[in-house]
Amino acid sequence: MESVFHTGVKKAALRALYPVLLLLSSVTAVEEASQPGINSQCHNYAGGHVYPGEAFRVAGSDHSLHLSKAKISKAAPQWEGTAVINGEFKELKLSDYKGKYLVFFFYPLDFTFVCPTEIIAFSDRVHEFQAINTEVVACSVDSQFTHLAWINTARKQGGLGPMKIPLLSDLTHQISKDYGVYLEDQGHTLRGLFIIDGKGILRQITMNDLPVGRSVDETLRLVQAFQYTDKHGEVFVLEYLLSNK
Repeated sequence: MESVFHTGVKKAALRALYPVLLLLSSVTAVEEASQPGINSQCHNYAGGHVYPGEAFRVAGSDHSLHLSKAKISKAAPQWEGTAVINGEFKELKLSDYKGKYLVFFFYPLDFTFVCPTEIIAFSDRVHEFQAINTEVVACSVDSQFTHLAWINTARKQGGLGPMKIPLLSDLTHQISKDYGVYLEDQGHTLRGLFIIDGKGILRQITMNDLPVGRSVDETLRLVQAFQYTDKHGEVFVLEYLLSNK
């Protein structure tokens, strides 16, 4: 009898609290709606670290890089693998881009950035590269399944959202090793970017430490500069392109 009495009291108390809880929920929703920045903020993976192992990085420690097969003015190392293209898994290889310039860049890992702005920037502006007969491919040591999961994650939650460029999987690390960007002690790559011309010749290498991304504007200027020299056979001063726009 006592148990039934206590149960009845609890139910009555909950009924009394329900309108208050409903009101508080409505007030919270209104406050969030009035602050659009809250819902558009990037999700912090790994405690907001820019790259894996950032909190445990030892100052002055040496990285172990593989001997690169990528040599400027020589044929770029051939590669092939599975990529995510327009939300589907497709086989992709370097020779698919014969006759076009290719911007081929590596990033450390999926789901490790506060905001994946670098990859998104290249994707959002890929039409500018395509306008000058150039394609863009991004690559990491993640599987194609992880790539797809990252693409299917909303940008406000730390994902990429729909991509206009392929994301290539280098699960065996062979491509990364051939291009000299694989960090043996970390299990992922540095931020390497390679410009390959339509004949498969490597024309330019950019290699950044992990916290700093690549510039889309700078990459566009470099591609245009190499294409200018291809056409005119002249030594090219990069500032010339800027002053003649």
